[in-house]
Amino acid sequence: MFVILMENHNWSSIQGNASAPYINSTLLPMASYAKQYYNPPGNHPSEPNYLWLEAGTNFGILNDDDPSSNHQSTSHHLVSLLEAAGLSWRAYQEGISGTDCPLTDYGSYVVKHDPFVFFDDVTGSNNPADAYCIVHVRPYAELATDLSNNTVARYNFITPNVCHDMHDSCAPFNDEVKQGDAWLSTQVPKILASQAYTAKGVLFITWDEAETGDGPIGMIVLSPVVKGGGYSNRIHYTHSSTLRTVEEIFGVNPLLHDAANATDLADLFVTFP
Repeated sequence: MFVILMENHNWSSIQGNASAPYINSTLLPMASYAKQYYNPPGNHPSEPNYLWLEAGTNFGILNDDDPSSNHQSTSHHLVSLLEAAGLSWRAYQEGISGTDCPLTDYGSYVVKHDPFVFFDDVTGSNNPADAYCIVHVRPYAELATDLSNNTVARYNFITPNVCHDMHDSCAPFNDEVKQGDAWLSTQVPKILASQAYTAKGVLFITWDEAETGDGPIGMIVLSPVVKGGGYSNRIHYTHSSTLRTVEEIFGVNPLLHDAANATDLADLFVTFP
């Protein structure tokens, strides 16, 4: 399973936008997608939404502060459930060195977009030298080799840098949507061609939060086992729906916080575990 998280755009600014030809002309015609997918009500800015995708709650956090002040002692979050079940996981973060646990911003890597390093059981309580963190939170540049060697984890969370995730306007395009679409056009095909994907793998591409209000925001699902062909629905979903879906696919429990109250994304699939 692969999750790519993009940034800060309503679906209305993506679907039909001439700056997103790859999403609109290539991905949507082969995907299933949701037209009524939202960030949780009032859940802003970025960091609370990344935490929500990992734990089904924002832990009362409504800011983008570093793990030094916003770290959590609980083990009640997704990758800890996966670890306990013997299921591998990895976070691919664009722009990190891979030589330490990335607890602060560095270049175009921003820690607020890396939910895993907010949990003490991942970071050894904010230890930049923590071996478990370093093994699991890896530079995005390593993904291509891991795909080719079929050594990717069962759960792979991908955070592009702030130029590639539609967050910042950057040269040469100076167009947030175009930048993200161009990045997806070069990176998604690598996932789709991989053995991990073709063996009934799933790729979720979504956005962390709406730019205005709470959405709708995009949720695009690609898999050999989704309905595909441009299928879409108008079922109301939130990030809790994605977390519940991931837990159900991997068979881990308990359902985390608001995931227990959510509608899963099963309608987008032909067959669902």
